[in-house]
Amino acid sequence: MALRGVWQLKRLIVSYCDWGGSSRGIRAFMESELPTFKEKNPQLEVVTELIRGQHPHLKGFYKNKNERVVCVKNTTPEDILLHATRLRNALGRKVVKLKTRHVTKHPSVQGTWTTDVNF
Repeated sequence: MALRGVWQLKRLIVSYCDWGGSSRGIRAFMESELPTFKEKNPQLEVVTELIRGQHPHLKGFYKNKNERVVCVKNTTPEDILLHATRLRNALGRKVVKLKTRHVTKHPSVQGTWTTDVNF
């Protein structure tokens, strides 16, 4: 996703094994889907990395110095393309868990409204 017109994903590393069975889907992805993915995203640096004996994964590096890793072992090329586009569309921010369902800067003095109000 672009933040103020600037894509946040700088580099996408596609790591795979040329021998292992769990890398079968990513090898098919590299032959069929990866060239078109590179053409559609010229702002993105796509690097393939051969790591023998390891499960395949996608690693995205963002402009705010964060990185995300997605394991893609035993997945189809279509699912790997979906994961790659999700990494491209993400902003690279850390996931923040909300403490309450209701988030506000100025909480109500009377309290939060609920359906259990007795009159």
